[in-house]
Amino acid sequence: MPMITRLLSRLGFERRANGDNYWENFAALRTGSQGTAESVSAVYACVSAISETIASLPLHLFERGDDRAKAMKHSLYSVLHDMANPYQTALEFREWMQASVLLTGNAYARIERGYDGQVRALHPIPSGKVTVLRTSTGHVYEYTDSNANLIRLLSDEMFHLRHRAGDEVLIGISPIAASRATIDLAIAERDHGNATFTNGARLAGILKFPQKLKPEQRTALKTSWDSQYSGAANSGKTAVLEEGVEYQTVSMTLEDAEWIAARQFSVEEIARIFRVPPTVIGDLRHGNYSNSVEMSRQFVTMTLRRHLVMWEQAISQQLLTPAGRRAYKPEHSVEGLLRGDATNRADFYDKGISSGWLLPSEARRLENLPMIEGIDDIQTKERQRANPGADQRSMAAAS
Repeated sequence: MPMITRLLSRLGFERRANGDNYWENFAALRTGSQGTAESVSAVYACVSAISETIASLPLHLFERGDDRAKAMKHSLYSVLHDMANPYQTALEFREWMQASVLLTGNAYARIERGYDGQVRALHPIPSGKVTVLRTSTGHVYEYTDSNANLIRLLSDEMFHLRHRAGDEVLIGISPIAASRATIDLAIAERDHGNATFTNGARLAGILKFPQKLKPEQRTALKTSWDSQYSGAANSGKTAVLEEGVEYQTVSMTLEDAEWIAARQFSVEEIARIFRVPPTVIGDLRHGNYSNSVEMSRQFVTMTLRRHLVMWEQAISQQLLTPAGRRAYKPEHSVEGLLRGDATNRADFYDKGISSGWLLPSEARRLENLPMIEGIDDIQTKERQRANPGADQRSMAAAS
């Protein structure tokens, strides 16, 4: 957006829609089944696994350079690391935003800036209330606040995260919307099981009478039958049929429909949609200790990586000025997830330092520990003392 246009907008001279076609409105794809989809345990587990893990990862704002110093004095650092707004911690805010991305394809937060233009707080807005409007100079956002006031924000006043875009590049489409049929099938299978067990696991059927019944007789018979034999409380009761009445089933059993197998396959299908290893969401049918550890690493490298990069690039683009992007860099710390527990990490660092391809200062940097002056020199002297002449032999071999 040109500087003059931005200044005029800040001063209140922004052009608004006056019934003409100055604003070109395009509607976002909104999934009305968001709450219904999340009621499926596999969907809820996938969304929780991704959003909770990302929200709990340390997110720091680093100063660009070799020393990787944290920019703790920058106002954005505390917003991302401590408190996003007066009502939400950074973890709660990031978890809410990431879940919104997965469930609706988009996540929005109003940017609150200070007198110096730096971010002071981020206030989340439900994605169903936000409409994106394309203009001749860019795009803006409209939403209705709690007092039913229509609010319009410029693009630099809204923090917007989105999943993979569809036909309109400014609007993301959630995995739920992209794979609606798969989610609907899982819901249908769940509802079928609920209805079956609610009715006492009895099959649907018909009563065959040798003679014709009057309408009032059919109504009275149905009411009597339902009160005595339908529902979980009446499960196991034996029906007594008289005067040639026969009961004939007209539905399949759960075994005939392979309901249990279908439910298990739905878990795998939903995990595939969200690119989450089944063991992460509790499906251990094909899991063991060895592949579960590897799948946990795969969860970081193949599932979380896309979302982590989305956060980091969106923060740089939308929350930092051009000068700020040259001076600062947001970055998640995932070393702990990738290298396992402290014992494995210590063994990894020890082998690297002993072999000479890793410096103690680099190991401390990977653990986000402060630098110790001269720690590499101490390690070099100890290695020379333990193996005198090694450097001379290396130099001779190189020559």
